[in-house]
Amino acid sequence: MASSKKKISYFYDPEVGNFYYGQGHPMKPHRMRMTHNLLLHYGLYKEMEVLPELANAEDMTQFHSDEYIEFLRMITPDNQHEHMRQLKRFNVAEDCPVFDGLFNFTQIYTGGSIGGAVRLNHKLADTVINWAGGLHHAKKAEASGFCYVNDIVLAILELLKVHSRVLYIDIDIHHGDGVEEAFYTTDRVMTASFHKFGEYFPGTGHLQDVGQHQGKYYSVNVPLKDGIDDETYDHLFKPIMEKIMEVFAPDAIVFQSGADSLSGDRLGCFNLSIRGHAECLKYMSTFNVPLLVLGGGGYTIRNVARCWTYETGCLLGRELEDVLPANDYSEYFGPTNTLHITPSNMENQNTREYIDGIRDRILENLSKLPARPGAPFYQVPPDLVSAQTQDMNIEPDLSEGEDRGGIYLDYGKNEDDFRVTKNVSEPVGTNPQGKEDAEKDMNENKEKSQELPDKDDI
Repeated sequence: MASSKKKISYFYDPEVGNFYYGQGHPMKPHRMRMTHNLLLHYGLYKEMEVLPELANAEDMTQFHSDEYIEFLRMITPDNQHEHMRQLKRFNVAEDCPVFDGLFNFTQIYTGGSIGGAVRLNHKLADTVINWAGGLHHAKKAEASGFCYVNDIVLAILELLKVHSRVLYIDIDIHHGDGVEEAFYTTDRVMTASFHKFGEYFPGTGHLQDVGQHQGKYYSVNVPLKDGIDDETYDHLFKPIMEKIMEVFAPDAIVFQSGADSLSGDRLGCFNLSIRGHAECLKYMSTFNVPLLVLGGGGYTIRNVARCWTYETGCLLGRELEDVLPANDYSEYFGPTNTLHITPSNMENQNTREYIDGIRDRILENLSKLPARPGAPFYQVPPDLVSAQTQDMNIEPDLSEGEDRGGIYLDYGKNEDDFRVTKNVSEPVGTNPQGKEDAEKDMNENKEKSQELPDKDDI
């Protein structure tokens, strides 16, 4: 571990908790407000730079189609009946409904992920947290699995402007299909997804899906069965990630920390404790590689808030008291009012023989990779952060005469190639008002437009 304390940035927009997918929908953006409230009352925000950032439509079209993003920008609950054909075409339906402020919601969570990547590129932070991000199912021109804009793909594209290789890790219970598909044929991005496999959404992520063409063996899929516990998960995760770090040697890591893999999740079927879930993130942080940490799934939202609060504390090196501090949602964390949860006694269907077989197969595949893959670079225009470094009082991390590398990627399994030739985001500078805004939000968040969620939803 490095002796100096890591610089950590935290993206949060007070408006994110106002959005509402609809009655009975399991995705609750209010979970971000609950998480933020716990961070405030534990005092964790004082140790981070708190930043908001909005993405715009041009940012999003670095990956998504122009037509799809324009559709998201203009569609509303009032006019959706005039656009039934497009709703079907772009898969904006029951799982991915139209709701008030939809496009603004995507701007918030996507802006945090892209902005976080920019900060890592310019060494303004060692670790960046955006719990609102991590929506890994969205495709190039299609919503999927509660996800509209794939902020993860956009953040990785931004990281690739500076970093030769990016590792994506996904511990959400659902397969990270949208991210895998986007980088399925490149050796500059390795995707590693640990997920429930079988008759379970999205139905992808087979052990044998390893990537194609130049990207062969750069997609790692770890298919799991119901009831996996901390010990079994650890038995798989650490050996696989240790081997990946050895052979791929990424320059940056994007970690999707979906909390639906926790025990007791409303849509999940795993049996991880919060400590077991966080152990994966703690392990990856020990490699001291620039790290972007994102949220993802998680539908028992009181446990989502617990998990992401604990993991924020882990990244800050803080040991948090198990008894929760008084907070705006104390009544929802009863009767225990504790940070940690007790896993259930559900059966672990992942036998040692099954787990060892998966691990050995993956390690064998990884051993076929060269120590460091080649990475062709193309010149691109300087990004907007470089253009405004004087105002931000930072120096771009470029040696004299060095170009920022663009990238050439084959898009997904359809092999339609594209090239990144322009910048993904506006600059994200320091925000001395961030902590004051956070404290203000703690006092005002109950005055927002959405009422507190029902206890049954938490």
